[in-house]
Amino acid sequence: MVPPDRSGPSTGVVDEGLTVHCGFDIGGTKVLGVAVTDDPVRPQAVRRRPTTYDAGALVDTIVGMVADLEHDTGQPCEGLGLGIAGIVDRQGTLRYSPNIPGVVDLPIRRLLVEALERPVVVENDATAATWAEATLGAGQGSDHVAFVALGTGIGTGFVVDGRLLRGWNGFAGESGHMTVDKDGPLHITGAPGPWEYFASGNGLGRMAREAAAAGGLGAVREAAGSVDAIRGEHVHHAVVEGDAEALELVRAFAREVAVGVANLVHVLDPEVVVIGGGLVEMGSVLVDAVRDHTHELVLGGPHRPRPEVVGARLGSRAGALGSALLVAAELGGGPSPH
Repeated sequence: MVPPDRSGPSTGVVDEGLTVHCGFDIGGTKVLGVAVTDDPVRPQAVRRRPTTYDAGALVDTIVGMVADLEHDTGQPCEGLGLGIAGIVDRQGTLRYSPNIPGVVDLPIRRLLVEALERPVVVENDATAATWAEATLGAGQGSDHVAFVALGTGIGTGFVVDGRLLRGWNGFAGESGHMTVDKDGPLHITGAPGPWEYFASGNGLGRMAREAAAAGGLGAVREAAGSVDAIRGEHVHHAVVEGDAEALELVRAFAREVAVGVANLVHVLDPEVVVIGGGLVEMGSVLVDAVRDHTHELVLGGPHRPRPEVVGARLGSRAGALGSALLVAAELGGGPSPH
């Protein structure tokens, strides 16, 4: 199970001579910032602020958090990395983010370089988390890693031959939008039956409502108050409590996840598939079932090595840690993703 993030604002002042890099994960409700040194798994400082939905205020939030982290560590951040959900191009412009409605084509890298006068790297949040899990977490030691973040939607990232896969524009990893059911409901892109419709937290909630409407999931229905109020988090809590019906539902849901994971395995042939995101916090039941279903669905069966399918190790900090690692690499302070 991924441990909950209970860290305080700081773990202590950093010794002089150690280089500090700052990483940020900009989510839909909060911005998480970390300051790391030569042991990035254990941040020297951690800060959080609410996400702001105005472009200027968002930049001001990051600038203020850099000052907070520098105060906590007693050392300057030599560079900073940002992970943001959505489409981020190679120039560090946020083209679109579902978490920050109304902010489009924001040259956030340029604005932060101007404000802070130091190197800045901006990356998709799942891509940043992928690099963290591949270098520090559950994919450590492999040059072929696929990362799948199961949350409200699905984000993915890939390390191929030891390099972070970014694609032509830097938009690689939007696997949640790939069609897995051509007759399924239309997505925001206009494509039918996207993977994240079935296999995200929203998909789990919808599956639970359907089961409850058919007379099942009594404990989940009672906790939510009504069938229509059931969400994925209600199933999560029931699984943690050991509810048999909820456990069975999650095993069925795992097949929806595995359909997409098997597609990724067929295209990219990873050695390790890391399952992360908030849904993994419900424990091993989900990851174990995804592993079993994936191995059933992958072409070749017993005639090919089966990829490892494992739970993420870095929890909610993965995006911020990965962002810090990426800027450290730009400055020659860590493994290169290129």
